[in-house]
Amino acid sequence: MSTLICGSIAYDSIMVFHDRFKNHILPEQIHILNVSFLVPEMRREFGGCAGNIAYNLKLLGGEALIMATVGDDAAPYLERLDTLGLSRAHVTQVPGTFTAQAFITTDLDDNQITAFHPGAMVHSHLNKVEHSRGVTLGIVSPDGRDGMLEHSRQFAEAGIPFVFDPGQGLPMFNGDELLACLQLADYCTVNDYEARLLCERTGRSVESLAGEVRALVVTRGAEGSEIHTGGRRIDIPCAQPSAIEDPTGCGDAYRAGLLYGIENGLDWDQTGRLASLMGAIKIACRGGQNHAPSREEIGAAYRSAFGSTLW
Repeated sequence: MSTLICGSIAYDSIMVFHDRFKNHILPEQIHILNVSFLVPEMRREFGGCAGNIAYNLKLLGGEALIMATVGDDAAPYLERLDTLGLSRAHVTQVPGTFTAQAFITTDLDDNQITAFHPGAMVHSHLNKVEHSRGVTLGIVSPDGRDGMLEHSRQFAEAGIPFVFDPGQGLPMFNGDELLACLQLADYCTVNDYEARLLCERTGRSVESLAGEVRALVVTRGAEGSEIHTGGRRIDIPCAQPSAIEDPTGCGDAYRAGLLYGIENGLDWDQTGRLASLMGAIKIACRGGQNHAPSREEIGAAYRSAFGSTLW
């Protein structure tokens, strides 16, 4: 049983400014802004929604297939996929482009200034769901706009159940397009801000939108999450992390737990708690793919957090 993960592969360059932006940006001069920040700390991480979700699903023992587009600079990431044992059969290299990249500068107050270059991601529609084999579940995560629309339609046409996960790509779509994707999907997951935006753009309530899918999942950070299914709401507690180091990729880790639970027939309470736990494990490490618990350690953490056995 394979899960096809449609979404981005990206490099994240994260820099730390040892001061506060507010000390260097004059509000009355914002119309002629020209500032430079010295960033003595910098690290480059492997990221992107598809890469992060696949990494976490692999930790759980799931079979993840990544469908993404990358650029001429993708060699280090492709080598990493090989090392991790993640197939790149559906990772398409687009000549003349860069792999998607985020450049993030953080100050001492944890404020962030981010520049994102989509690069090869805008060509995601070149990949076709029908070219995959043995897929029993899918997810459409943030990617190129055309790719997200087409992959949603292709999953539905192929009869493959899938999760619609618009994430930070949600503002690219109008209400009709979002509603159409929901009606094609079997599941949808958004954070609390995205849920409000989804309701605003469609003119529908969360409860109403939940009626379009088998389950609508809304994450609320430290407040846990809620799963709307079958006309009821299941409240999922937040698993307590061992430390809070970096929230980057926590949502992707959560989604890997969702996918594992759906694929393996767990009930919604178990699925939500596993997803919550994966987010808590990730937040204790910097970057989206640097945590590396074994499946046994994840099972033990689940027992410790929730007092029950998952496997």
